[in-house]
Amino acid sequence: MPQWLAAGGAGLLAGSALLLGSLIAWFVDVPRRIVAVVMSFGAGVLISALSFELVLEAVDQGGVLATVLGFAVGAVAFVGFNVLLARAGARHRKRSGGQQPSADEGGGAAIALGALLDGIPESMVLGLSFLTGGGLSVAMLGAVFVSNVPEGLSSTAGMKKGGRSPAYVFGIWGGIAVVSGLAALAGYALLDGAAPTTIAFVNALAAGAILAMITDTMVPEAFEEASLYSGLIASIGFLVAFSLHALG
Repeated sequence: MPQWLAAGGAGLLAGSALLLGSLIAWFVDVPRRIVAVVMSFGAGVLISALSFELVLEAVDQGGVLATVLGFAVGAVAFVGFNVLLARAGARHRKRSGGQQPSADEGGGAAIALGALLDGIPESMVLGLSFLTGGGLSVAMLGAVFVSNVPEGLSSTAGMKKGGRSPAYVFGIWGGIAVVSGLAALAGYALLDGAAPTTIAFVNALAAGAILAMITDTMVPEAFEEASLYSGLIASIGFLVAFSLHALG
């Protein structure tokens, strides 16, 4: 299979986990505490993956300066866009309770854009993993897939409570799954042949954006309903992802 096609397929597979979580939440009334537990685990998985699969890889490939600059740019860019989207109604897009604006209150376009903002950095790094040697990072793919399920689950639970239609909900997650595939493909195609420092910068940029996303949209949901145990659960997720990295 051509690597560009494999890259796109990896992004599509990871993005489909959002749709899977969405389907579960729409047809099963999952208790909020369970959603929070799964979200805690997913946050730990992603933190581990961005540490070992992205940041360390970026340092090895492009040096500390490119990594630090990329990470900072990614975090600042995510927060900047997120502030704009929050003001438009997407502040609580990953919350499973009644925090999301209802369909009557609007904010639907902002929620869709916010979900897209959350998913693109994760998908791009899957495409980039083909360029850093060794082919697809199975650990990164697993981490993104595992973390995407609770993201789709929690967000859809909140959308359902807000009166969003099935067409709107599944349209968002189905569309983002496709865009995730295209983002992974773009990460591979646009940077194929790029200098190691450039690839390192982009990897670190994605890591900064992902960490900002975890802190802003995943941790609040995890802490609210599982505050006493969220740290332990996130630590377990971290160790699972680290084990995948070490075994890989």
